[in-house]
Amino acid sequence: MIDLHLHTFFSDGELLPSELVRRAQVRGYTALALTDHVDFSNVRQVVPAAVEASRHLSETASVKVIPGCEITHVAPVEIPELAVLARKLGALLVVVHGETLVEPVLPGTNRAALKSEIDLLAHPGFLSEEDARLAAERGIAVELSTRKGHCLGNGLTVVRWYQFHFPLVLNTDTHAAEDLVDDEFARRVLLSSGVKENDVQEVLKNSQRLVEKTLARTKKYG
Repeated sequence: MIDLHLHTFFSDGELLPSELVRRAQVRGYTALALTDHVDFSNVRQVVPAAVEASRHLSETASVKVIPGCEITHVAPVEIPELAVLARKLGALLVVVHGETLVEPVLPGTNRAALKSEIDLLAHPGFLSEEDARLAAERGIAVELSTRKGHCLGNGLTVVRWYQFHFPLVLNTDTHAAEDLVDDEFARRVLLSSGVKENDVQEVLKNSQRLVEKTLARTKKYG
């Protein structure tokens, strides 16, 4: 299992990074990203903390740990600036909290995110054709979620994937230990979301490709 959307107690998660990684390791995870919620009030604390945690944990655990963040409920006009700042602070994976159906995310967030220097649009909710096309053109990954509520948009996201072929990935948006999943549960969520049996491995490979892309930044940013 590769999971590129998880939270610790750096924001609203329940676990220390070390406990989260250990529990993920037991579940069979090979790579994960620490993507705690950020806005301009906390990004300078959260991202360096994720970088430090990832460095130590990647040295001692069998799971590759990637430092990142999730830009959350930020005004669309400010997303580009915050994405750049997060990257400068060491975030190798920049996620934006998309227009999920179960939260009052500002309209225009998906579009602003897809025009910014980010890697992943999380739980986009009602993903428009124009935004799906933009994700494909820019090579930005779009998320299917295993999380209650956020998963309500999975079906439409899969429809858009078959139309436009952007990188599609599956993540848990983990906040607590019980949110972690194993490979078989991930496969069933993909199938239930409308991914064809023959395409399940392609979605899972997209996560590996995104890991490789983010790790390539280690050399670029030191």
